Amino acid sequence: MEFSNEITRLFSVRYPIVQAGMVWNSGWRLASAVSNAGGLGLIGGGSMYPDIFREHIRKCRAATSHPFGVNIPLIYPGIEKHMEIALEEKISIVFTSAGNPGTWTPVLKDKGVAVVHVVSSSRFARKAEIAGCDAVVAEGFEAGGHNGREETTSMVLIPAVRDAVAIPVIAAGGIATGRQMFAAMVLGASGVQVGTRFLMSEESSSHPDFKNFVLKAQEGDTMLALKSLMPVRLLKNEFFKRAQAAEQAGASAESLKDLLGRGRAKKGMFEGDLVEGELEAGQVSALIGNILPASEIIENLWQEFRKTWDEPLPCKLQKP
Repeated sequence: MEFSNEITRLFSVRYPIVQAGMVWNSGWRLASAVSNAGGLGLIGGGSMYPDIFREHIRKCRAATSHPFGVNIPLIYPGIEKHMEIALEEKISIVFTSAGNPGTWTPVLKDKGVAVVHVVSSSRFARKAEIAGCDAVVAEGFEAGGHNGREETTSMVLIPAVRDAVAIPVIAAGGIATGRQMFAAMVLGASGVQVGTRFLMSEESSSHPDFKNFVLKAQEGDTMLALKSLMPVRLLKNEFFKRAQAAEQAGASAESLKDLLGRGRAKKGMFEGDLVEGELEAGQVSALIGNILPASEIIENLWQEFRKTWDEPLPCKLQKP
């Protein structure tokens, strides 16, 4: 059965499933695999030097004939070069995050690019809509990586954003199964963005040791850290414990920056240093028990979503 809604039409994809553009995890192999399977693959440009970013775009284009996009965090230095490359390479879909959408959205829209901004509150969603974004990603507190200071869960955030804006809403944070996808769409989303589940794909560029560490995660094994800098959800390891202890002792932002240093995320997720690395993953890690091809992840999500849609509600919640 063919499925069509405002998200599948906006991106010209088969399924309203977006693979998150995760730093150090989302290169051309993962993005092309997701797009080939009917979702929207995103290249995570935030961890790439400009020449590497261009290389991944070109390799992705060679590996898929289907639409794909890029994710560009606006807080990173030198982001102008990444935007320049995206336009030169005629990227048609750009997801932005962690910054003011009013800065780049008009520039991208003027070139015919579809723009989606990641938000953590209905207030920021309205700003994205005013800036001209085609859609927003409502990313709940459960999500891995950089997170909103509001600490609003997806269960609250999705309907709040849906009520706040007229543009399509893509739900993110705590989504790894078709049942969760169904719940997000019942709450008002028109699609989902999935991160940690795709981190645990065969095609993601995460280090095997990092993937195996995620496999062992249980409920409560992730937590927000570095709140006085920019909140980030991490798996608990020795680096996390030191950062948490420093924060609890009242460390200044400058001290935390010194503790974080440079390349901490690369060290953990890309190089597999499970002691000193920054290990970004979502709460949904506790539900993931395998590493699968991206195409199988897409198929599992969609089939469970359709099954949940078709089945009667359980127990006393039977449909009248």
